[in-house]
Amino acid sequence: MTMTTSPTRPRWLTFDCYGTLIQWDEGLLDCVRGLLQHKSRTDLDADRLIAVYDRHEHRLEQTPPYRSFADISRLSMSLALEALGMPFEPEDGERLIRRIGKMPPFPEVVATLKWLKQQGFMLCIVSNTDDDIIAGNVAQLGGCIDRVITAQQAQAYKPNHQLFLHAHQQLGVGIDDVLHICASPHLDLEAAKGMGFRCVWIDRGTRRKPLPDYTPDATLPDLAHVPDYLRSLGWANE
Repeated sequence: MTMTTSPTRPRWLTFDCYGTLIQWDEGLLDCVRGLLQHKSRTDLDADRLIAVYDRHEHRLEQTPPYRSFADISRLSMSLALEALGMPFEPEDGERLIRRIGKMPPFPEVVATLKWLKQQGFMLCIVSNTDDDIIAGNVAQLGGCIDRVITAQQAQAYKPNHQLFLHAHQQLGVGIDDVLHICASPHLDLEAAKGMGFRCVWIDRGTRRKPLPDYTPDATLPDLAHVPDYLRSLGWANE
């Protein structure tokens, strides 16, 4: 664990959702494997399709005009399948959208969120998604989340600062009142680098790499290590 200390206890802890709280990689891989099996393309590596899908998704999120995440998911899947020589059916996109909202939290997440609430922190999710998609995920988080801010509400996707500025405005806080906890270097850490808000990177051992020119306030392997980090800063009682 790497860390730097900060004297000010944050009022709010904000979280990225997918990959931080919710098992995004695992759910996406399972969904894509099912899709390839449905199309009788078990010869194609699911990771290859995911990589092509991701490239289109990230590009479309930063390409005006704003599109809903559901529309971006449909279009990204269509383009990815086309690039790999497979036909796109409308159900292909709907299968993915339905699956996202059902993706479960990581095993340690709910217990950690409950502990954070007991410590008096307010908890908010800031996510690149639509309100109706994320509702299914939030319902699995034990009633611990106080606010959910989405790309749909801000009409912008990370790493665009507009989403975080909208979140801070809605919460009525400045950057010194917030600690952000996330797993995505090129979305959340990129925004933290540009805006200067405090940030903890959850490095779950995926292939994601840290930014070469930015060091987060702490790097932890999962949410179960967050309580010890907060205790080390004097921000928690137990």
